[in-house]
Amino acid sequence: MKALTPTHGAVTFGAYSPGIEHHGGRIVLTSGQLALAADGTVPSSVAEQTNICLQAIEAILREAGMDRSHILRLNAYVTDRRHMAEYMAARDAFLSNVEPKPASTLMIVSGFTRPEFLVEIEAHAGET
Repeated sequence: MKALTPTHGAVTFGAYSPGIEHHGGRIVLTSGQLALAADGTVPSSVAEQTNICLQAIEAILREAGMDRSHILRLNAYVTDRRHMAEYMAARDAFLSNVEPKPASTLMIVSGFTRPEFLVEIEAHAGET
């Protein structure tokens, strides 16, 4: 993988790359992961929900023999703009040792299947 960071654009404001180049190989796509803990509970904080979603993504990638360093793109959805900073801090911590950083999209949505869900995240991963 190679980060694509044009010199003539806005500087990114988080742990992501403007683009990622992938040279063939296996691709793994996850479904959107919601913050349902192993005991069936849903934590109330965005940070905890984000961590559960990212841990679920990492578990899916392990099933494919991959890890977080194989993530090409994260698509995340939060239910309110006020959740952006908390989501981004948790995402950035998750990606702190990953280079290059994956591409990333964050969207504000009206809600999910249950009102207590505040975050949903899906990943695209690949290896050559």
